[in-house]
Amino acid sequence: MSLHPLPAPEIPETTARVARAAFPKGCLAMRVRDELGVLFQDADFAAAFPTRGGPGLAPGMLAVVSVMQFAERLTDRQAADAVRGRIDWKYLMGLELGDEGFHFSVLSGFRTRLVEHSHEQVILDRLLARLSELGFLRTGGRVRTDATHVLALVRDLNRLEFCTETLRCTLEALAVAAPHWLCAVGVADASWQERYGQRADSYRLPKGEPERGTFAVQVGTDGYALLETVHRPDAPQWLRELPAVQVLRQAWIQQYHRGEGEQGQEVRWREGKDLPPGRDRLVSPHDVDARCSVKRGMIWDGYKVHYSETCDDDLPHLVVNVATTHAAVDDSRLVGTVHDNLERREVKPGEHLVDGGYTSAAIILTARAQGIDLVGPLPPASDRQTRAGEGFALTDFQIHWEEQYAVCPKGAKSRYWGSTRMDGHPRTVDIFPEWDCRNCKVRTSCTSGFTRRLTLHPRDEHEFLQHQRAEQGTDAWKQRFHKRAGIEGTISQAVRGIGIRHSRYRGRAKTTLAHIFSAAAINLHRIDAHLTGHPAGTTRRTHFADLDLDTPPRRKPRRHRP
Repeated sequence: MSLHPLPAPEIPETTARVARAAFPKGCLAMRVRDELGVLFQDADFAAAFPTRGGPGLAPGMLAVVSVMQFAERLTDRQAADAVRGRIDWKYLMGLELGDEGFHFSVLSGFRTRLVEHSHEQVILDRLLARLSELGFLRTGGRVRTDATHVLALVRDLNRLEFCTETLRCTLEALAVAAPHWLCAVGVADASWQERYGQRADSYRLPKGEPERGTFAVQVGTDGYALLETVHRPDAPQWLRELPAVQVLRQAWIQQYHRGEGEQGQEVRWREGKDLPPGRDRLVSPHDVDARCSVKRGMIWDGYKVHYSETCDDDLPHLVVNVATTHAAVDDSRLVGTVHDNLERREVKPGEHLVDGGYTSAAIILTARAQGIDLVGPLPPASDRQTRAGEGFALTDFQIHWEEQYAVCPKGAKSRYWGSTRMDGHPRTVDIFPEWDCRNCKVRTSCTSGFTRRLTLHPRDEHEFLQHQRAEQGTDAWKQRFHKRAGIEGTISQAVRGIGIRHSRYRGRAKTTLAHIFSAAAINLHRIDAHLTGHPAGTTRRTHFADLDLDTPPRRKPRRHRP
């Protein structure tokens, strides 16, 4: 394929000559400039930068530096040093050899501007638009999606450490914002400095369980005293609007009870069953967007990142969408967002391969209505008979939707047909008469109670579930779904090559921006591999796994001496 770079300012002659002498076969940065041209224009980020004031660094150049920073897994300081001293990076950005670059803190300010002006998606949008112009992307192809966990840039804290650290952070913020007010109100004394003068993870908390419970109540009492002082009418209004004070208030609602006791207001430590669900519960005062989640026995505090990549056989596999959520968000909630983003980028797929976490009958039918064939396994029916593999399962009943009744395998007709909702979704409840079930000779094969109760999805979902569950057991469907496994290689590349398993920044906004940079970096690597003819890696196998243990080795024949 012949590629023609975008019109761009010429690369300085000296820089071009020295770069080609130093890299006669080229390198990633040089091929990106030669084949893709200038990736980002300053006009793409115009809304995030003022038009008045002194001259500043070009945002288009800073965007390229940020993507290359993730492509080579560099820190801000190392990326700034690369701009200052590496010939290939100067070639990429069209700089003179003597250009002194910029201070590394500029990259942090650039990221902050992108987040404040909601320009995170511009990076991936512009790169994909350029790759689409070159023919590397097309509408109606095949896309696959999967997610992995991301650890937040905070320490793991137990509940007692979390509450202690939250109160310490609030006191620290007030000591900086209003030190004279904090000293004058008299809410804190020398004992508070002993308890909250250092980080909770370095504080020696009580060892015994009763002592820890007493300490937790003491922390809760101190926190409520501070909140009441901040919210008094004579306190400055702006103090209660401090983010640290808001976090303290939310954390105390989640972690403590307070009510009337024998000695006035009584503070009690919440039991585990009284805590809010993981999707709402704070895990660290340093990152209020992070949440705790559990998956197959693994517990982590942080986020999840969802990568969607093309997987057509005749084109390079490129990441076309990346989405970041906190750790407790269900995967199925991302399907609609992914499809909307793909359609906005004009890479709407004809087939979308996902695992079981993204699928349900309603989601698949909604995707098909949008012209996207969502392919993924659906869970088996949840009734006891299906799970046990014996007795009369849901598929053994005849459902008459128009007449609103069902018939059991023995010919009995249901007597009640009504509507309800489960987890916010509409369902139909169908109940058989108790006198028929009580006298049935095969009742134990149908139900363990007095009567059989059926819970049905809406008609179109029910019929689709029956058809899909039967189809996904066939070899043809399994062979079609087998293509989804390749997304594991993309996640492995992002984890091992770029380091997305640990978030570089705090907060979901900047974590999202980091994942977008990582997606753009992966695309540059894959375009470079495609242009140089480097084949995609295959599944690695160990030497032991390649041994043929079923066939015993042949013994060498003995040599007989003459």
